[in-house]
Amino acid sequence: MPKAQETAVYTHGHHESVLRSHTWRTAANSAAYLIGSLEPHMKVLDVGCGPGTITADLAALVPDGHVTGVDHAAGVLDRARATAAERGLDNVDFAVADVHALDHPDDTFCVVHAHQVLQHVGDPVQALREMRRVTRPGGLVAVRDSDYAAMTWYPGSAGLDDWLDLYRRVARANGGEPDAGRRLKAWALAAGFTDVTATSATWTFSTPEDREWWSGLWADRTVASAYAERATTGGHATRDQLAAIAEAWREWGRREDAWFAVLHGEVLCRKDA
Repeated sequence: MPKAQETAVYTHGHHESVLRSHTWRTAANSAAYLIGSLEPHMKVLDVGCGPGTITADLAALVPDGHVTGVDHAAGVLDRARATAAERGLDNVDFAVADVHALDHPDDTFCVVHAHQVLQHVGDPVQALREMRRVTRPGGLVAVRDSDYAAMTWYPGSAGLDDWLDLYRRVARANGGEPDAGRRLKAWALAAGFTDVTATSATWTFSTPEDREWWSGLWADRTVASAYAERATTGGHATRDQLAAIAEAWREWGRREDAWFAVLHGEVLCRKDA
């Protein structure tokens, strides 16, 4: 079994403002590129499952199969188990794991899925090698990550410019790669995949409800989450600077003409049979 190589720190942590975003995610809005490849009997591994909303959706899509959700943070798995229990799903289980050294034999799963994971790990190519190792021949590794440098919004905001610059600096100082989306295909090829389908998709926030939700969670995250703590203790920003960025988020969210798009890179990688 490969030695664990986790060297990155998860930038966001699991503050309520973070889980507010993570629990909004579904297979439909976050894994649509994979859904058409799922079959009822499949055995699936969901890496970095967090609070388990996507995991539960995947379990519902493979009713005759099984889904295992794993995450590096033990605490969030209680939320994931509760999500599965609330939906009455009995074909799903959860465990702590490091994607750099998965605790599963070779050729175990039909599909290995990871959403917004590789941007936070210390060695994304090794993570993909591990995901490939535990996938059955002919099976799929499905990975989706946002790309912060490609995020775009209207109207222009100096405060949001400061947010993007700060977030990318903090994420990289933590050992991650915030512009992961554009790198997924290259990482997959470096990990040994030869059959890689690369696509992209967006989340768009423009309605009054979406603007309020998206700006509010980022305003709160900027001043109250583990990200805020890492920004200040790492010397990247002061509390006053974070407060100014949070207010810029709220000002943006109050604009009737405001619009924000999050670009994601996606890869479906088929393991050689």
